[in-house]
Amino acid sequence: MTQTTMIRTFDEAVEAVRTDAITVDEATEQLLALLEDEELLGLLDGDVPVRSMIKLPGMIRAGAIGAAQVPRIGFPGVQFVDGPRGVVVEGSTAFPVSMARAATWDPDLEQEVGEAMGLEARAHGANYSGAVCINLLRHPAWGRAQESYGEDPVLTGRMGVGLTRGLRANVMACVKHYALNSMENARFRVDVRVDDHALHEVYLPHFKAVVDAGAESVMSAYNSVNGKFMDVNSVLLTDILRDEWGFEGFVTSDWVFGTHAGLESLEAGMDIEMPLTLLRARELPKALKDGRLARETVLRSARRIVGTILSHAVSRDIAEPTRSVIASPAHRELARRVAEKSMVLLKNDAIDGTSILPLSPAIARLAVIGSLADATNMGDHGSSLVHPPSAVTPLGGLREALPDVDIIHSDGTDVAAAAASAAQADVAVLVVGMNHDDEGERVENDDLDLSILGFPFNFAPVKWLMKKMPRKNTSQFGRGGDRESLTLHPADERLIAAVTAANPSTVVVLIGGSAIIVEAWRAKVPAILHAWYAGMEGGRALADVLIGTVEPGGRLPVAVPTDAAHLPFFDAEARTIEYDAWWGQRKLDRDGHAAAFPFGFGLGYTTFDIELVDHDASATEGTALVHVSNTGDRSGSTVAQIYAVDTNAENVVPQLVGFRRVELQAGGEETIEVDLDLTPTRERNPESRTWARRPGAWAIVAAAHSPRTIDNARAL
Repeated sequence: MTQTTMIRTFDEAVEAVRTDAITVDEATEQLLALLEDEELLGLLDGDVPVRSMIKLPGMIRAGAIGAAQVPRIGFPGVQFVDGPRGVVVEGSTAFPVSMARAATWDPDLEQEVGEAMGLEARAHGANYSGAVCINLLRHPAWGRAQESYGEDPVLTGRMGVGLTRGLRANVMACVKHYALNSMENARFRVDVRVDDHALHEVYLPHFKAVVDAGAESVMSAYNSVNGKFMDVNSVLLTDILRDEWGFEGFVTSDWVFGTHAGLESLEAGMDIEMPLTLLRARELPKALKDGRLARETVLRSARRIVGTILSHAVSRDIAEPTRSVIASPAHRELARRVAEKSMVLLKNDAIDGTSILPLSPAIARLAVIGSLADATNMGDHGSSLVHPPSAVTPLGGLREALPDVDIIHSDGTDVAAAAASAAQADVAVLVVGMNHDDEGERVENDDLDLSILGFPFNFAPVKWLMKKMPRKNTSQFGRGGDRESLTLHPADERLIAAVTAANPSTVVVLIGGSAIIVEAWRAKVPAILHAWYAGMEGGRALADVLIGTVEPGGRLPVAVPTDAAHLPFFDAEARTIEYDAWWGQRKLDRDGHAAAFPFGFGLGYTTFDIELVDHDASATEGTALVHVSNTGDRSGSTVAQIYAVDTNAENVVPQLVGFRRVELQAGGEETIEVDLDLTPTRERNPESRTWARRPGAWAIVAAAHSPRTIDNARAL
């Protein structure tokens, strides 16, 4: 095929570009020239009719959701599947939630997860995945914290990059929710106020990292930023994303209620309204005809959409995965391995001179207590809900791993009976925490302007009736929403008190998507393990960790405070809220509050020494040499963490700039290189849009977690 040969179908365009007969840009222009105006405008919205909205949950579970398709020329458009913990189509692998995977501190392992998700998504017929959720955790009460990678921009960025790289071999990667989307109850209406420094230096660097890694698409968020909803926020969608960062892919809206104005959103830089044929179908044809919409504005978005999808089709792996990859043994093994590496051992005191974990092989009777011990509890029931073919509970995993141990289960509803069970056992394992009713995605009638759906919701009597309807306590997502408390339920705390009084050899296993404050009871128990929402193989992984087949490999991606009052202000129902540059561990350090468990903390079944040997750094990046020694009597792993500190500051506020996971045999040692991202030491000039080192005496220190002292820091 020569450059002058007419391309008539998308498949012809793919073949022509693959054989270097024509460039992507040239093929894109030829494809666009084939389209009628109706088809051209059809690229800019979803392909699901409004009347089918009620069927969306079933459609999502059944397969990919299409948008921007042009059947006449074979253009596939986007074939979208969520989500962050696995493909949401029936039968897929349910991995641990993103927060759990962040606790592995292992971007290479996250890339493996991305490869598995991409294969399964493509086998389900998708070419586009919404798995890359990288909103920064400003406050652990956020209901969808489990979908994020925690509180740190560098950790979040590197984990997001790993997932993105893994996905792109088979599907386009969509990074979301851009930007400052970290409240659930008020997500449809809240206006986040943020100054230029906090925006660029705290809440956007991880988005830029994923864009630089090649993400093909960005999803705009529901919320408003500095007075403009994100779909019409040209500052973020065009000035920053495209003009400053150089992003060349396409932007989609968050679903249904993420588009507020069809024409204005297109002009602002939002390319596809998802997933319905809705506002743009009503507004754009007339606007194009009467001149309010410039044809070049339509073509600008059309080029982004067609060019990106064509480029992906050309570059993705040639081999088509079969359906046998979906929830395959290899992917289930990966899910189990990730879960094992994610579990964070917060406390492991000795009983009679021996640490309670790993459990002694001499145990004859084990009490497993709590309703969550025998519950399939893999996270919230919103858009990220995965439907695996099976799942293993904590109780099931322990019974499978310990067939010769007498395992008794009490659901804990009768506290006295639970205590009696614990008293009869050698060890009690108490599983407590959260489920989809405590935290997760939420949709409620009074959060939404249903009139955008058209008749009958825009009919005055119906609008009046909708306003009078009481707030729902549940939806298709479960109750969900932002957490009402950072502690356990009072009933769980009473259960802990009773069980530990009956049997001091008690292990508390925490289930949840973020930090859980444990001050009321942590002194009473010898061992605490945070197991997150561990996915379909979570029960087996938990058993592996408890009995010592593997070590608990996780490190906290979020600081656990002693008091919620030490965290930023959080109002789940706010209409306006200010985001500044002080949150999480940084706020605790600035204000002089010690964390119960600091960011990056986690114990193992062995011990390590970590020493900064040398470093070489430019203004933006560098490398640190770190000597790591396993000083214990069994093999294990640790995460060498590098923090930058301004030694002139009144209170030391370490900021993560690099990390690397390392595994060593007992007595082993190794000097490793740790790549540094020095963005946290830099500030952006709003006028010139240039970056420079923030004033101060900057140094770096190597540590096993966010340090309280910097005695061994080396000047940058």
